[in-house]
Amino acid sequence: METKWLEDFVSLAETNSFSRSAELRHVTQPAFSRRIKSLEAWIGVDLIDRTSYPTRLTHAGEVFYEQAIAMLSQIDDARALLRGKQTTVQTTVDFAVPHTLSLTYVPRWLNKLNEAFGNINSRLLALNVHDAVMTLVEGGCDLLLCYHHPRQPLLLDSSQYDMISMGAETLRAYTRCDRHGKPELRLPGNPDTPLPFFAYTNNAYLGRMVDLILNDSRHALHLNKCYETDMAEGLKMMALEGHGIAFLPESAVTREVKQKQLARADDGSGQWEVSMEIRLYREKPSLQRPGKLIVSRLWTYLEQLQADEFRQRESAAKKRK
Repeated sequence: METKWLEDFVSLAETNSFSRSAELRHVTQPAFSRRIKSLEAWIGVDLIDRTSYPTRLTHAGEVFYEQAIAMLSQIDDARALLRGKQTTVQTTVDFAVPHTLSLTYVPRWLNKLNEAFGNINSRLLALNVHDAVMTLVEGGCDLLLCYHHPRQPLLLDSSQYDMISMGAETLRAYTRCDRHGKPELRLPGNPDTPLPFFAYTNNAYLGRMVDLILNDSRHALHLNKCYETDMAEGLKMMALEGHGIAFLPESAVTREVKQKQLARADDGSGQWEVSMEIRLYREKPSLQRPGKLIVSRLWTYLEQLQADEFRQRESAAKKRK
């Protein structure tokens, strides 16, 4: 039995809706339903009355609801007790970060923080976007750093989670440079000889961003998908070998572009790129779950930094007028 099954069940008992609970738990409805069924199979009784609408608990479900609340509370208390006995844990910031940001954005960001804010003991969990979000939701990290796009949003309840915008990232097409420093391949390609294309797997967040680019393109792109991976770093290495075109975050190829190993494969018009926001999330502190002091201090610092930058931009805008 997994604790997330208990959390799923408690959510369903409180919303009386599979679809709403699936949304709150950041999983698809079929996956959510399977987890509820797994819990019922483990217990050996039906917890949900599936003959009624809206969803309601069976008698056994009503009894188990109180037990589930108690079990989750005991687990949280045990974790808090054990963490309280480990001073190093209280002074370490646990980050959940998608793979690409962990390799590109985070090292530079932490270096700046150490200089301006002070040394931070940190632990980084490099995951795919879905698992990184679930790590925050399930209490497995202090902070979540991730991409955000309005058409592929992270459905984190603003009443439960704080958010700070950390900047932006551009995703666009790159290819290897020839000996003159020029791109070997150019979009859009042509129907007779489509361009070799390195793609993200279906479960990758950046893959969904590439789909937005392709679907919104005013001109057809002629691409022949010949390689897939969920890692931007893997696609970059393939592009460096000169095998085709890959859509990569700008921060992932800064050095390679500067050294004229890679170049943009688009026409510079911006029609084949997408801008993503980089966001930092935390669970809102409460009396029951106050969080770590170091995380609170860091969050206050970042909020003040953001406010100062906003005032500077406002001042600059007024001077231009």
